[in-house]
Amino acid sequence: MTQHNNNRFHPDEWQLRVDLAACYRLVALYGWSDLVFTHISAKLPASVSGEEHQFLINPYGLMFDEITASSLVKIDMHCNKLDEDNPHPVNPAGFVIHSAVHEARPDAACVLHTHTRAGVAVSAQKHGVLPISQQSTFVLASLAYHDYEGVAIRDDEKTRLQADLGEANYLMLRNHGLLTVGKSIQDAFLQMYTFENTCRIQVDALSGQTSPTDLTSVNPQILSGVSHAMKVQTGGLGGSFVWPSLLRKLNRENPGYDV
Repeated sequence: MTQHNNNRFHPDEWQLRVDLAACYRLVALYGWSDLVFTHISAKLPASVSGEEHQFLINPYGLMFDEITASSLVKIDMHCNKLDEDNPHPVNPAGFVIHSAVHEARPDAACVLHTHTRAGVAVSAQKHGVLPISQQSTFVLASLAYHDYEGVAIRDDEKTRLQADLGEANYLMLRNHGLLTVGKSIQDAFLQMYTFENTCRIQVDALSGQTSPTDLTSVNPQILSGVSHAMKVQTGGLGGSFVWPSLLRKLNRENPGYDV
């Protein structure tokens, strides 16, 4: 991949911008976007920003497949713009969920939220995620649920969301969608890939008149060894293991994110 240098930004911030722009475009490429109405946030390291709570987020109004590294907007915890020379607007209401997660989880380098058809469908099923696929075992090992309280624009919901999330890395927002918490952008993307496929498989398995009781469930004892299995599968690298191949795919199908 050829990265275009940008002297406006610290090299580490630029790398984060490139990866986040790539993540937005990959979300679009895989069909998980909802026009302009969801967000992916990335936390800037304090060593770069000099502050503990600075983030990058999408310029509101751009489609995900249009986003570039330089168009991403730097904001604080309250979604105030910090780079006033950036002409793009941001969506403070859309950052409510993200700010809640970042505030409660210092390990959250990236928060990825989607409204996919399969994700919303499973979020509306009373039984939630069923242990019926290999993919589901990875999700169930670190899954939490948060009940729907209407469009997430009120700050008072944040404490309840934080309590529901706890230390989980997968959050199912009931009647709303999916959210992943990653220690890196790469991890958040791989987790969402797994989460989304878990939901797609479940929707397919329950299609027609099938009842959850008609499906074959994974032995509960298998869940206890899932974390180790994932580390073995990715060589301990998590999302970083697949990221170079994803960038090669993106460079073939939608280049230009790294400007």
